[in-house]
Amino acid sequence: MVLIASLSGNEAAVARNARWIALWTSLIVLALGIYLWIEFDPRQAGFQFVEDHPWFSGVSVDYHMGVDGISLFLVLLTVFLTPIAVLSAWPVARRVKEFMIAFLLLETMTVGMFCALDFVVFYVFYEGVLIPMYLIIGVWGGEKRVFAAVKFFLFTLAGSVLMLLALVWMWRNAGTTDIPPCCARPFRPMHRSGYSSPSSPPSA
Repeated sequence: MVLIASLSGNEAAVARNARWIALWTSLIVLALGIYLWIEFDPRQAGFQFVEDHPWFSGVSVDYHMGVDGISLFLVLLTVFLTPIAVLSAWPVARRVKEFMIAFLLLETMTVGMFCALDFVVFYVFYEGVLIPMYLIIGVWGGEKRVFAAVKFFLFTLAGSVLMLLALVWMWRNAGTTDIPPCCARPFRPMHRSGYSSPSSPPSA
């Protein structure tokens, strides 16, 4: 993305170089995805290739990434489809540099979303996916692209707000946003009067 953003000069040359850089970048990422698949041990339970670093330690939020047998194939699907999508978008002639940057950003955020092992990290990547999608629809879409982009924004905004509320509720009950501990924890139903703390008795 940085290489494409740094391109300057003749418009036709910039568009040509942007296409090829995007294609080769997506192919390199595809090769890394295949290497990840080869190195993945299906006999080992749990998450692999884990990366865990403190992020917001005051609220127990870590930059926690990894893959299991399900997310691995979602990552592979993403890195496999991206070169195909770049090739299918080869005829795009308007603002090619910005289009390819948006496409690579979309791939980056999608892979990050599938690898996230913390709900806050997942939420950040999920929201990051929406930005290039909105731009691709609104700038390079069809005849009703503005209407489609606004509709896309409204629907995803509603989902994002509900997801954020659920994330806050889980954090208040579990004391962490780390996905593996949250998955192992039995959550009580939400009280009608609002959020419940871990020490609150269940309502009758």
